[in-house]
Amino acid sequence: MKAIWVLLLFLLSLAYFQTPQLTAQDWVVTGTNLGNQRIRLAAADFKAVGSDPQTPVLKNVFDTTLFTDLSSAGIFDMVSKSLAPQTTPGSPQQMTPAQWTAPPASAGMLALGALSADNGRLAVYGWLMDVTTAGSPPVLTRQYNEQASEDMARTLAHRFADEIIARLGGGVNGICETRIYFVSNRTGSKEIWVMDYDGANQHAVTHLGTVSMSPRISPDGSRIAFSSLGNEGWAIRMFSLDLGRTVGFPAGTAGGSNLSPAWSADGEKMAFSSARSGHPEIWVADAGGGKLHQITTFGSDVSPAWNPRTGAQLAFVSGRTGEPQIYVMDQDGASVQRMTDSGYAISPSWSSSGLLAFSWNRKYGPGDPGGQDIYVMDIASKRWLQATHEAGNNDFPSWSPDGRHIVFQREINHRTQIWTMLGDGTEQHQLTFSGDNSMPNWSWK
Repeated sequence: MKAIWVLLLFLLSLAYFQTPQLTAQDWVVTGTNLGNQRIRLAAADFKAVGSDPQTPVLKNVFDTTLFTDLSSAGIFDMVSKSLAPQTTPGSPQQMTPAQWTAPPASAGMLALGALSADNGRLAVYGWLMDVTTAGSPPVLTRQYNEQASEDMARTLAHRFADEIIARLGGGVNGICETRIYFVSNRTGSKEIWVMDYDGANQHAVTHLGTVSMSPRISPDGSRIAFSSLGNEGWAIRMFSLDLGRTVGFPAGTAGGSNLSPAWSADGEKMAFSSARSGHPEIWVADAGGGKLHQITTFGSDVSPAWNPRTGAQLAFVSGRTGEPQIYVMDQDGASVQRMTDSGYAISPSWSSSGLLAFSWNRKYGPGDPGGQDIYVMDIASKRWLQATHEAGNNDFPSWSPDGRHIVFQREINHRTQIWTMLGDGTEQHQLTFSGDNSMPNWSWK
């Protein structure tokens, strides 16, 4: 048993179900909002207004970002730029619907607008139109006026894309303005980094000069909990983004190895694994590090993850029956259920709709060629979907707040990078390329 947990700690620091394997069928596409017929959406390049020399540059950034955001949403059938009419209608009055509904565009909806820079200000006017119904009013109208810069052009494109996604995606907010926190060794030590959801604006958050891992951003986006190696051993530390420094978390520093923090959805509780009693167990404290109490007693429990849908359930990893497996339990430690029953399963993460993602090597054992893949499970039925397939070792999945995307780490040829994909395993994209990058965590909003 000791050897198993030494191996698990090492992984943190660096029977096949009787239910048949499923493809992307109803249970997973419904859970990720991918089951509905995709809307055929076109995004016209915005019309440049005025003669300010900043306008063409900012328009190009805006157009590129908007199209990428909408293409990545997972709910649209985007009209390729090569199939779209070569027109730039700056308002609904300048739009000819028949140009967009006719083949090859065959669009049902159209995003269009105008953009101008003037005296250091960036003005954007955007509309979303139903081009299949003549004379229909705009589905969405938005105006933005901010300081002119390329970063702001990206931000406004993200903002408009999220508005479109929320309007056409059943009221579920988009993820274009979300962040992904992760571990990177680019500065010579393993620090906590952050990037935009699409991989832009990557930069270090911490500068501690040690080994930090398992970052978890709070639901309100104000603090990052993570595990860090110091003089006292592995401790749960807290970094305030408002103050730009670490702040106290007393529960995470007392004896033994303290690893893998996890926020509850209301931001009021923190679960983590601690060996302060001599063996790894799951403990829970309040957000300030008080009211600490132990909720498991088997001596082999790590990697807790709260279910944001119920707020009263935890998934975790345990070796109580041999190799590490995924379990779920109530927040007080009761009603423990085993979810996986073979192989080697680690790193659980819940979606907003209650689906469980985790890393699983179902063939783990003598003669195993190696290879962890990301799986998605409906815990009520224990049906699962394999999202990655024999492309390196895939681990540490984390769901996006809309429940449609997963970010994860992939190791190929001893190099580890961050990737994203839709919840059914499609649309896989690499986000990091420099150094080794691991343990991603998607912000709550």
